[in-house]
Amino acid sequence: MTLRELVEKFSRRAELFRSAPGGAVKCLACARACIISEGAAGFCGVRFNRGGELFAPWGYAAGIALDPVEKKPFFHVLPGAKALSFGMFGCNLRCAFCQNSQTAFPPENAAPLSRQKLSPEALTETALENSAPLIASTYNEPLITAEWARAVFNEAKKKGLRTAFVSNGYASREALEFLRPCLDFYKADLKGFNAERYLKVTGGELKKVLAGIELVYSMGFWLEVVTLVVPGFNDSPEELGAAASFIAGLSKNIPWHVTAFYPAHKMPDTEPTPPETVLRAQEIGFKKGLNFVYAGNITSSGDTENTLCPACGKLLVERRGFSVKTNLLAGQGACPALLPIDLKSSGQKSGACPYCGKTVPGVWQ
Repeated sequence: MTLRELVEKFSRRAELFRSAPGGAVKCLACARACIISEGAAGFCGVRFNRGGELFAPWGYAAGIALDPVEKKPFFHVLPGAKALSFGMFGCNLRCAFCQNSQTAFPPENAAPLSRQKLSPEALTETALENSAPLIASTYNEPLITAEWARAVFNEAKKKGLRTAFVSNGYASREALEFLRPCLDFYKADLKGFNAERYLKVTGGELKKVLAGIELVYSMGFWLEVVTLVVPGFNDSPEELGAAASFIAGLSKNIPWHVTAFYPAHKMPDTEPTPPETVLRAQEIGFKKGLNFVYAGNITSSGDTENTLCPACGKLLVERRGFSVKTNLLAGQGACPALLPIDLKSSGQKSGACPYCGKTVPGVWQ
């Protein structure tokens, strides 16, 4: 089944749109706000105008997997938990270094695309059967399939599950308001901090990404930000510092993940990011005042992906790869050095350091 055939078959009338002159529609699913004429599709390739109404993907998955929540990555959300991850096809950006290009933007007439017909109930049941407390929309850009995600998440919420988006942050206010009642956690990409390069390499406008991230934070989603550090694109100290300062300006407690690039998609000849560059990015983040900066996708010793108490510096969550070896925040969430008392009897909330009592922001149980 080609992408064109897929979107024609697995679709439903969208909710995130409004009518435009001449039988066109204005899509409201992301910051692009495409004006789509009759019979055409938006930039993402999967939201299309049929008879003056917008149709959006529904009822299938291009991929489903049971992942550690750390792989998303979320480090301040249920450490060690499993996340049932699902994705569809399409994206609202065109990143030259895309790590999921086969699902993000397959050629329109590509042959045949693998998909699974699904219902929100079936996805939720799969999560429950696998003891996964979290369902995540990921692999492609979830904003462009927001209606389907909301249907899945509403069902998941009925069963007591948490929900997450793994997104590029190119969000609209309308989509975030649409999702807010059923979406808990939001991972947003900040792919750089130079507007000209951002547009050239990703096809997106930096100012709209920044506005999207600000909206996500202001609306109360749990937010973690990821920057893939790409040699020659965004790896200068100045640009990394500007990105860190922006995040710290929202909150010093937003986790920032700086991760290594490996050759992919349209950048097969670009060298992988040296570990020392990623570690330098982590150091820059701390110097700009961020409390939680994680260096990932590199081979290194030390605590580059561990969670330390920002007050007393004690190890709270120890990670090795996607495995959690130690989690002192489970069931309490506060630091243990300045609390010579039993946390349970004291009523200490989840997320406090068991050494000093410092609250560590996140969702720990």
